[in-house]
Formats: sequence, structure tokens, C-alpha cells
Amino acid sequence: METLVDLFLHLDRHLAAFVAAYGVWIYGLLFLIIFCETGLVITPFLPGDSLLFAAGALAATGALDLKTVLALLMIAAFSGDTLNYFVGRAAGPRIFRAEDVSTFWHRVLNRQHLDRAHEFFDRYGWLAIVTGRFMPIVRTFVPFVAGAGTMPYPRFTACIIAGAVIWVGSCVTAGFLFGNVPFVKEHFSLVVIGIIVVSMLPVIIGALRHRGGARA
Repeated sequence: METLVDLFLHLDRHLAAFVAAYGVWIYGLLFLIIFCETGLVITPFLPGDSLLFAAGALAATGALDLKTVLALLMIAAFSGDTLNYFVGRAAGPRIFRAEDVSTFWHRVLNRQHLDRAHEFFDRYGWLAIVTGRFMPIVRTFVPFVAGAGTMPYPRFTACIIAGAVIWVGSCVTAGFLFGNVPFVKEHFSLVVIGIIVVSMLPVIIGALRHRGGARA
């Protein structure tokens, strides 16, 4: 557990070490992490925003090519959402209709996160797909819910393209511009925590409102 926390808080150091050891394979690792975080409902814990920020900071040093990072990770985000959508289309209706989900789905899904994403999607529709990109956990479950709700794929595609471009573009560019500022570099772990807290605020506020409404 301590190793995992250290990995999250010091992504800049670990990515730099990986580049030094394995060179261009870093692109494959970045692609895989972003693809899994957005495409597999069992891996919402993987770093997203902070990883993109760290990749941008590393690109600013010349260790990575900025254009390659942007293009590759936008494709990873788009591909992950597409996979998630079709898994949701295949399995989602049966899951949401069933009062008692099978043991298998209990193991692979966090039903509470899924229900919250469902509520978020019902309230905001296509906007949930674009804005949900900036919310950890939500961005992993919303494509699944969109597929389960049989949202037309052409419309879904337009949403995830916009979401991937805005999310990857803004986070990587922010890292490129500010990731090597002395204060940010010296306090990278605090920056990562700040990114996580800010991106989680909508989820936290929504949960508090939901709890308040339930009590009322």
C-alpha cells in the first residue's frame, strides 16, 4: 500500500526513472494506464489527471515528445471509453434491471459508484460524458452507464472525442507549462493531492447533497 501511495505522489520521479530505464516503452505504459482507467470499470483507482500532468511536465524537459503524448493519450481515452460503452451495452441492462446482481458482478463492480454515475448521467445526459472526464471514478463509470442506457453510439462518439481532447489537452498542457516550475517540482506530491481534491469536489458535493436529500 505504501508503495502504491508513493507511486501516486511521486509520479514525476517514477516516470523519469522509467524513461531512463526503458526509453520509448514509456509511451506504451502511459497508453495502457489511461486506457484501463477509462475502459475498465474495475480500475477506477488508476491515476488519470495527475498522470497526464506528470507526462506533460516530462515532455517539457525533452524526455517525451509533446505531440506524441497528446495524440497517443487522446486515442487511449477514446478507445477506453468505446470499450466501456460496449461492455455497458452488453451487460448493463441486465445489471440495472436485476434487483439482486449476480455474485460475479458484485465482485467486479462497485455498485454504489455505478448507481451514482447512473444518477449523474440521467441528470446531465451527454454533458455528463464531457464534464465527467474531469472527475475520477465518474469518468470510469459514465461510459458504461451510457452504453447500458442505449445512448446512440454516433452521439456518444462525438461526446467522448470532445471529452478526450479537452481532458488530455488541458491536463498535459498544464503539466508542460507549469510542471517544472521550481515550487511545483519541489512540492509535486502536494500538487498531485490538490489535483485529486479539486477533481473530486463535484463528486463530494453531489454525495453530500444526495445524503442531505435522503435525510430530508
